[in-house]
Amino acid sequence: MGKTINFFRGSVTLDITAPFPERVLNLCAQRGILFWGVAWLEGGVLRLTVPRRQAAALRRLAEDIGGRAEEKGRRGLPDFLLKFKRRYALWVGLALSVLAVTVLSQFVLVVEVTGNERLTTAELRTALARYGVGVGAFGLTLDTAKAEQQMLVEMEELSWIGINLYGIRAQVQVRERTAPPEVVDRTVTGDIVAEAPGVITDLSVYMGDRKCAEGQPVAEGDVLISGSVLLEGPLYSEQDVGWMEVRAQGVIEADTWRTLSAAIPLTAQVKRCTGETEWRLFAEVLGRRVDFFGNSGIYAEQYDKISETWTAALPDGTALPLTVGRQILRAYTLEEVSVDVEQADAMVRDQLLRRLEGLLGEDGTVLSTEYTSVVGEDVLTVTLRAACHEEIGRFVPYETNK
Repeated sequence: MGKTINFFRGSVTLDITAPFPERVLNLCAQRGILFWGVAWLEGGVLRLTVPRRQAAALRRLAEDIGGRAEEKGRRGLPDFLLKFKRRYALWVGLALSVLAVTVLSQFVLVVEVTGNERLTTAELRTALARYGVGVGAFGLTLDTAKAEQQMLVEMEELSWIGINLYGIRAQVQVRERTAPPEVVDRTVTGDIVAEAPGVITDLSVYMGDRKCAEGQPVAEGDVLISGSVLLEGPLYSEQDVGWMEVRAQGVIEADTWRTLSAAIPLTAQVKRCTGETEWRLFAEVLGRRVDFFGNSGIYAEQYDKISETWTAALPDGTALPLTVGRQILRAYTLEEVSVDVEQADAMVRDQLLRRLEGLLGEDGTVLSTEYTSVVGEDVLTVTLRAACHEEIGRFVPYETNK
């Protein structure tokens, strides 16, 4: 504890030469001068250490008894800081650093969003920024309660939102609404027709009149479940009650055949770099971008932009609103070249398959595929014929509903 106290208040070591050096110790005790580290040196010299503030008093005491005090060394924090007394740039930098920390701690530098599943974090941050909760917002004037209300009004997908400020962090917690079940308007009547040709494999009728059977082939547009239902009369009656129109409902699965086609030119324009390059430096601080243009001189209409950025981050990986980057512009010209037929064929086949999977949806499956490729004068045409299993029912309302 004593060493720690002496470090912060500083200490001075002095060699005292006097006719009677032992009197120095007695006078120090009488006048309240603290000392330690007493050592007797050759020639009757007394060495001792005193607090920095009492060094001058010890010198006067030595002079009063006809001696002198010679300084041998200083230790402690005050003398260490005095070495930087004339380094004004250091003190200015220190003052600016303290000011920056004090001021920046009042701004929102990090926005954290948790609890979202269907809504993306980018969507929520963009909406929050419109109501003042974004990087660079001044925390002391930020009305989080108002921002919460505005977010609930704008985004119907949210059922609850909470915004909490923790220094430079804005922690946003959200709860999304549970999607309500799809409501079928039964007042709209109509038929279920085949969306694609195929052979019925499974037929479930919930409402309406069945117009086909399992194992029966159907064409596109055929009525599978009719919304016009005949109400039969009572037993032993020869007259029916009449017809009633309902909204046909049901699930019809079938084995179908799909045919898709696509074409691609056998020539394409590719980029050739001219070697002309320009770079520009930029920085983004608190969401505001500042450009520092480097070498300039590109006046071409066609050029690529390549950005290289570095973002400051905290030790835990949280990104800070400070980004430094370089944007490289490379001029190019377009040159027409021949397309590799094999690569083009593989690319078109992959696109056709993706398009087919999009038509079938999540419940449909592709059973088998067959491709046909035809190379024309300047076009490659690829045709896909696929056997699929899918739900082919599509509701078509009656015109009388309008």
